[in-house]
Amino acid sequence: MQKHHTLFSCPICKEDMDVQDDGHIICNQNHSFDIAKQGYVNFMIKPAPSMYSKELFESRQTVINSGLYDPIQSAIADQIENETYTILDTGCGEGSHLDRICTHLEKNPLAIGIDISKEGIQAAAKFYENKIWCVGDLANSPFKKESFDIILNILSPANYEEFRRILKPNSKVIKVVPQSNYLKEIREQAFANSEKESYSNDQTVERFKEHFKNVQQQRITYQMPLSEELLPKLLEMTPLGWHLDHEISLKEITIDLDILIGENH
Repeated sequence: MQKHHTLFSCPICKEDMDVQDDGHIICNQNHSFDIAKQGYVNFMIKPAPSMYSKELFESRQTVINSGLYDPIQSAIADQIENETYTILDTGCGEGSHLDRICTHLEKNPLAIGIDISKEGIQAAAKFYENKIWCVGDLANSPFKKESFDIILNILSPANYEEFRRILKPNSKVIKVVPQSNYLKEIREQAFANSEKESYSNDQTVERFKEHFKNVQQQRITYQMPLSEELLPKLLEMTPLGWHLDHEISLKEITIDLDILIGENH
């Protein structure tokens, strides 16, 4: 963080920040944040309640590291040029997607993850020490304008105005959104014969196209076998599994996602 302190601005007053040897991060107006002993920074001005538990992020890490999303991560890495220097993963959770995407890259960019959930960022800092992890709110982010070459937004809410502010000119946003058959086996058993059994991402895609130029849309669909041990962890990490009132049994799962790639104006 000392080496890259020029990326950061105070979320309170927007002044420049200095990273000191003792782990204090102080702006010109003396607003102060600390690097926690676990290796992350909490830039939240006020605490935000999170519906995501430590156990959810542990399940999410297990599922992602099982290889379930490997084709998605590889496709995202293919969109990141070798000269990319700074990557920000927004809504990064426990950091597994960002870490695995970076393993596909020839060069090692500066990778930063931000999430409003302290539990997620604590897990990210624990498992992936070679990146910068921040607890923060995109509505009041701790980054200067035109700081990033790539913003990732994987199955997470977005703040397009903030994305455009902190992206360099002509840089990219890569957003992953569900397609109609994503986790369809869970949806069919959990919401049979209800409107939730079907899903369309048309509104999300159109909104993305309103904010970025030269938008590409790449659909990736495949089925993966699902072990008996992995199913409960998958159900814990996805909202689809939170409302089940009965046990379900699955032997495979469908991954069906759109990767949206847009350029900043």
